[in-house]
Amino acid sequence: MIPGMTPPPPGTPRRAPAGAAVLREDVTEAIRAAVFEELAAVGFARMSIEGIARRAGVGKTAVYRRWKSKLSLVLDLLGAFAAQGLPAPATGSLYGDVRALLEVASHALRHPVASQVIPDLLVEAARQPEIAEAVRGALLDGQQGVVAQVVRDAVARGELPEGTRPDRALDLVVGPLYWRLVVVRDPELPTGYLDDLAKSAVAALTA
Repeated sequence: MIPGMTPPPPGTPRRAPAGAAVLREDVTEAIRAAVFEELAAVGFARMSIEGIARRAGVGKTAVYRRWKSKLSLVLDLLGAFAAQGLPAPATGSLYGDVRALLEVASHALRHPVASQVIPDLLVEAARQPEIAEAVRGALLDGQQGVVAQVVRDAVARGELPEGTRPDRALDLVVGPLYWRLVVVRDPELPTGYLDDLAKSAVAALTA
């Protein structure tokens, strides 16, 4: 404390040091949106900080203040996507829960992260363990938790036997939909497809 100076009262907000960078949230969001566009347009390998900054309408320094590299930026983006989890459905029946999961998944798999970005990142994941871990988190971890709850509820109702594996249930429920929308890239699902898929998944789980 400098002699003669009165300390600020308790609770007084501290001012940022002179010259400290203040990260504007609107700029951060513009950069995140630009990453989606850049990944969809050129892929991870050809994506650059320069291209992201140009799409966001900011300078490169604005990007580097927030992320040290394009890899850390993409990992942050995937982490945010993975955090957008949904509560497990509670319709009162296994078929109803599976059908609700498929409805949500069909919309999620049309999201730009799933339909454009993740297939490209899966290629990069084979070479970069950090990307592989982030993609796993975005694709698998949250969904496993939701399906595990559906399985527990079905076991409690007597619709599924004890010991039913949530990972197998996830494969049966979401796997065919992922194949159709992300790998085969069908623009639209046939009428009644989700109903039929739900019935097939339930039949396989209860067999």
